[in-house]
Formats: sequence, C-alpha cells, structure tokens
Amino acid sequence: MGFLEGKKIVIMGVANKRSIAMGCANAMIEQGAELIYTYQNERMKKSVAKLVDESALLVECDVADDASIASAFQVIENKVGKIDGVVHSVAFAKKEELSGNVTDISRDGYALAQDISSYSLLAVSKYALPILNENSAIVSLSYLGAVRAIPNYNMMGIAKAALESAIRYLAAELAPKGVRVNGISAGAIKTLAVTGVKDYQKLIQLSEERTPDKVGVTIEEVGNTCAFLMSPLSSGIVGDIVYVDKGVHLT
Repeated sequence: MGFLEGKKIVIMGVANKRSIAMGCANAMIEQGAELIYTYQNERMKKSVAKLVDESALLVECDVADDASIASAFQVIENKVGKIDGVVHSVAFAKKEELSGNVTDISRDGYALAQDISSYSLLAVSKYALPILNENSAIVSLSYLGAVRAIPNYNMMGIAKAALESAIRYLAAELAPKGVRVNGISAGAIKTLAVTGVKDYQKLIQLSEERTPDKVGVTIEEVGNTCAFLMSPLSSGIVGDIVYVDKGVHLT
C-alpha cells in the first residue's frame, strides 16, 4: 500500500511521456493516488488520452481563462468530490524571448509569460481551494533560472522567479487552512519544453557536468519528490523550493 493510497490529485501539464509532469504522474500512481488530468484544448486532450489509463478522468482547463479554471474544478467536484492536492506543471513564453537580450522582451511577451507561468498558480489555487481536503498539498515546478541568469532562459527565468515568490506567499496564506504549498526546482532534462530553449543540448550537457556524479537528473527522480511532497510524509515542509537537480545548484 503506497503513501498516497486513497488520495485524489489533480495534475496539470502532462504533455508527453517524457514530460516532467508525466514523471510526477507515474510516481504518484505508483504510490496509490487517483489522478485527475487537465488539458488545455481538444488537441492536447488527444495527446494526454494516449498516455493515461482509459478510466482516468480528463478535464479541460485553460489556465489563461478564469472561467475555464472555475469550470474545471466544478467538473472535478461533481465527478470525484473533494480532492487532496494539485500539481501545477504549466509554463509558457514566446520562443524568441528566451534568447537574445532581456531588454528586448516585449511588454506583451512579458505579460503572457507571467500570466501562464506564474499567475496561473494563484488562479488555480483560488478555484481549487474550496474542494481541497484538509491536509492537502499544492506543488509547482520551477528551475534554477529563477535565481540565476541562465543563458537562453531569459523571460522564463523571470517568470519562474515570480512563481517561486508566489509559492511562498501562497504557502503563508494557505497553511492555516490545511493546505501546504511547495515548489520543485527540477534540473535540466530533455523534455519538449526544454527543446524550445536555444542550444538546449549544451544546457543539458553543462548540467550533467556540474552534477557531482556527472549523471543528470531524471523525470522519475523529480516525480518521486513530487509524490513525497504531495503526501503526509512531507507535513513539515511548507513554502519551500526543493532542488531536484542532482546537485547542479551547488556550483
């Protein structure tokens, strides 16, 4: 019997079998969780449906639209009742604003990246809160670029910095209500999202070289940490950013 047995958890951001969200999903399932998957639109629904058990509940949720978020959690409540947590693994920035000069980032591009990558956590938490059981958890995914200037990460690094701040403020607000909020700063892994970063192969190679054992982190390792943070085993961890990068952040 796993440590998430009987827990109902919403996971947002599963895109393909190599995505970090998929690693999180698999780890939570292994520990006995029942997962509810959200998808942005009908095109993404088809992709998610191919990856998950046919009996799994899939719910449309566009995090850029408050009405869509509200509707999604209403559907979830109607279908499964109260839930025990949310994994937020959603981010977006225009590809052209990941490289070049940060002084060239457009106002619209800045707003878009912040909206999808950071504000969405606040919006999701707001609409999830009424159906969260006591002693539940919210976890979001970040990266080292939130606290360091990583080449070709630019706008996303700025957005992730805002996300990590949002995690801390949410944690302070929601802890008295029985909801723990934390983040995972995952190492560079070859995912669909990372391939949008210019010279991503060099980024992954450099990350592997900076790990003490010269082996990069995997989606399974990030997923195991996510499962732990979603469980009662991590009850003493509140408002933290847990690094799961095999030690890259040490140097």
